[in-house]
Amino acid sequence: MVLRPRNKRSKTSEVADEADSAIASGHVTRQGGRSWTLSAERRVDYDVALVDRIFDLANPTLASSVVAGRSDKARRFVVLDRNIDYLYGQSMRAYFAHYEVACEYLSLEVSEQRKTMESVMRIVHALDRFGIERHDPIVAIGGGVLLDIAGLAASLYRRATPHIRIPTTLVGLVDAGIGVKTGVNHDQHKNCLGSYHPPRSVLVDRTFLATLDRRQLSNGLAEILKLAIVSDRPLFDLLERHGRLLLDERLQGRQGETGDLVALEVLERAISGMLGELSGNLWETSLERLVDFGHSISPLIEMLTLPELLHGEAVALDMALFVIVSHQREMISSTNRDRVLRLIRELELPLVHPVLRDVSVLRRALAETTRHRAGLARLPIPLEIGSVCFVNDVSEDELLIAAKELRELGGYDA
Repeated sequence: MVLRPRNKRSKTSEVADEADSAIASGHVTRQGGRSWTLSAERRVDYDVALVDRIFDLANPTLASSVVAGRSDKARRFVVLDRNIDYLYGQSMRAYFAHYEVACEYLSLEVSEQRKTMESVMRIVHALDRFGIERHDPIVAIGGGVLLDIAGLAASLYRRATPHIRIPTTLVGLVDAGIGVKTGVNHDQHKNCLGSYHPPRSVLVDRTFLATLDRRQLSNGLAEILKLAIVSDRPLFDLLERHGRLLLDERLQGRQGETGDLVALEVLERAISGMLGELSGNLWETSLERLVDFGHSISPLIEMLTLPELLHGEAVALDMALFVIVSHQREMISSTNRDRVLRLIRELELPLVHPVLRDVSVLRRALAETTRHRAGLARLPIPLEIGSVCFVNDVSEDELLIAAKELRELGGYDA
């Protein structure tokens, strides 16, 4: 026997937002006796749009996205990075006032060390005081850390409150801001507590990068380089030819048409590549993920070295190490090995760090990755540039040898 849900809906329910209309199908099957199986599918739709000058009063994109909810009242809760509030708070408030959106603002000082449940609960308490209506979206404006914290708070509050993401760092623009994962750190475990909570929309404005410091730009370029190495050789070539220009211009295209076209193509390829990888495996049912390149041992390295290393810097160390492993296994040529290592340095990212000398750290990192990936390491290893394979038999000794070779190739003290 199959019991199907009734489809009658009231006039009120017909104005439900995407959170309700995303249910594609569902049914209950009676297995006999006292046993039932419920099967349901939920469709996920969200937009990612490149939008310049999001707080320009002549640009209605943000206002249109923010007020697209159930409520007739344009009243919204905005959580944002304190640095963004300092840099853009005046223009942001003028923008929302211009479009008659009454906002309550929560400005947070965020860092990897503050990426905790305590920060999530600050947002939850503020939401409760604000009295947000059930299907009205939270607006989150900031870098990847802020978006992860706010996204987790949104997923928990009333079991799922919609949210709109406006990333303001390069990591946020091409990685953390455009996926469905949220998370906070716990007990030296990166993103140990989290959820899958798709945003309603993501508005990507590269003009925020104009005020981002150079190190943070390099930090974000590491995530773009990750995709280039494993799945997009033309993107690698673009970074190789124009990486320094992208850094110097902060992806703003200041030196004419060439710089602008390069910046846009790099962003578009990075966003398209990331979304393409996510779309077929949004809930990570497959644990062999191309986007895990650079994220095998880096989560532990990042947590152990806080606040010394940024996320992308730890990713760069991971990438460099496994490119050496690939070469030692004769999977990648010396020429392409050297191209990758040279580009990592050109993008002002590190190749070596003292933590890579510690066999206990490497052993622990491999063990944690194996647990996280259901008993197999599933380590992405580059096959030349633009392709990858997965291996399960890399040892800490192999990584130690690779780290030693990295120091020698880089001219560091062996």
